[in-house]
Amino acid sequence: MELAAYADHAVRLVNTEAPGRGTDELRTTADIARLLHSVGRPPSRVTESDVPRLRAVRARLRAVFTDAVEGRPADAVATLNGLLAEYPVHPRVTGHDGKPWHIHLSDEQSGAAESYAAVAGMGLAVQMTSLGVDRLGVCEASPCRNVFVDASANRSRRYCSDRCSTRANVAQYRARRKARASG
Repeated sequence: MELAAYADHAVRLVNTEAPGRGTDELRTTADIARLLHSVGRPPSRVTESDVPRLRAVRARLRAVFTDAVEGRPADAVATLNGLLAEYPVHPRVTGHDGKPWHIHLSDEQSGAAESYAAVAGMGLAVQMTSLGVDRLGVCEASPCRNVFVDASANRSRRYCSDRCSTRANVAQYRARRKARASG
């Protein structure tokens, strides 16, 4: 697995909460198990204490994205460095499914929250250092506040998904049309 792919762990964790909509998909151990399953990690060792710990990590990861978008790269890096220090990674060379030897980040942490935090932080760090802090984004479609990593060739991504992009473009079109009709 390419280490940058672990950034998806950070994105998926942050996007379990939609502050603009008032929803939170990280309230129970079953929610954590679903999150782990969505990134291909076995949902073992999940305990009730993982819920508040993972929610705290989620808030810190959201701050990384928000600081990056708001032009505070040093703050984004400081927050991410804090996470990396608190949740160190353990790389392992592995081979499976007929693939050549490659590196995976090990989940030898003490619990599910710690393990997830370690790989999410490292993946985000790899993306941030290879693509740049300005490639971290927060969806501009209202009320969506999902985060994403912009890997586009021209650094132009503004929305978390095609769905949000379409919805925002349609809303802008309708607003222009309404302004022309009333003006």
